[in-house]
This record gives sequence, C-alpha cells and structure tokens, in this order.
Amino acid sequence: MKKFQLIIAICFFALLGQTVSAQVLSESAKRKITVGADIFTDIWLKSPDDIELRTIHQGATGFAMYNFQLGESMSSFSVGLGIRNHNIYSNARVEDVKADTIKMVPIPANVNYKRSKINLVYLDLPFEFKFRTESGFKVSAGFKVGWSIDSKEKYVGDLTSSGPKVKEKRKGISNLETWTYGATFRIGYKAFNLYTYYQINDFFEKGKGPELQPLSVGLTITPF
Repeated sequence: MKKFQLIIAICFFALLGQTVSAQVLSESAKRKITVGADIFTDIWLKSPDDIELRTIHQGATGFAMYNFQLGESMSSFSVGLGIRNHNIYSNARVEDVKADTIKMVPIPANVNYKRSKINLVYLDLPFEFKFRTESGFKVSAGFKVGWSIDSKEKYVGDLTSSGPKVKEKRKGISNLETWTYGATFRIGYKAFNLYTYYQINDFFEKGKGPELQPLSVGLTITPF
C-alpha cells in the first residue's frame, strides 16, 4: 500500500510541477533543465536457475539533467546526476551478506514468509542525446554509469517451519560491482515517456555472486 501511495504522490507532484513550470519558467529555462523520475520494473536477462524471481520488481530513479542545445535545433546533449533504486524479490535469502562468495539459498517450502528481497542503490551519472518537437514529442538515447552506494537484504517471515516470525534487515552486501553501466532510451509526449534501461554488466562481481543482469522497463515523468 505504501508503494502504491508513493507512486500516486510522484505522479501528483509531476503534474503539479508541470503546471507550475508552465506558469513560472520561461521556455528557455525549461529547455536547459530536465528534472524527473523513472518508475520501472526489472526483467532479468540473467538469474540463478534454482531461484524463483517474482514477476514485478518495482524500482525508481530520481534525476536532474542540464541540457546543452545543439545549434539552433530542438536537439540537445544532456548530463546530470541521479539516484537509482532496484529491488530483487525472490524465494531465497542471502546465506551470508559478508561472505567471500555471495550465495542465494532457497527458502524451504514449509517456511512461511511474506517478503524476501535485495535492495540496491546507485548514484548515477547519465548522458543523453535528446530530440524534441514544438508539439511536445520527445525521443532520447543515452548511457549512464552507476556507483554502488547502498545495499541490503530485507526479510519478513518465519525463521523455521515452527517460527518465530521476524523482520530482518542486513546491510552492506559484499562482492557487488562498484560500477554498473548501461544504455537508456525514452520516447514520449511532454511529461510522460516510456523508459528502458539495459544494464551491460551484472550486479555482482563475476564468480563471487549470483548472475543478475536487469532490463528495466517503465515510465519516465518529467515535470520540466
């Protein structure tokens, strides 16, 4: 319920921001700055064979970019900063978050649990080429590099078949790649765009953790 309320809040403030920017900011200023949020789910191109992943893995990115106009055209080159958040939901737990090799172990079938997930947070440096028309149609293609700044495992459920029920959070997962990188693409109209991010490398260092490579798809909201 809280996640649904957060999505509604983001949409509301995006629409409010678009209205305010239309009244306060000049067209020139709006073309120089882009502020927005990506709301997405991850499709897993790589994942462990013995682990079942949930269909929806909701994530989000908040970003701000400065646009350098290319000549007299409506095209621009943009660079900025963002915070990216991935959630990996599965039927497994990390055996030891500080181990030399990270292993995901399936939760026994006779153990009841509500949620088991890995949360990964990155500071992004995005670059983007953007084309837009006077009518509001936009297409952009780019690349971004992410720096790992936070990670944790969260579990809500029973420890064993006989309990007890716990809520656990373990921070600082070992053997994550310090840097992630991938390509981005957006297409849409005014404040709303379809969004795709293809991450080229895995989240974990090769041979030191599960193979997890995401293709993120969703919606980008840009008030201006």
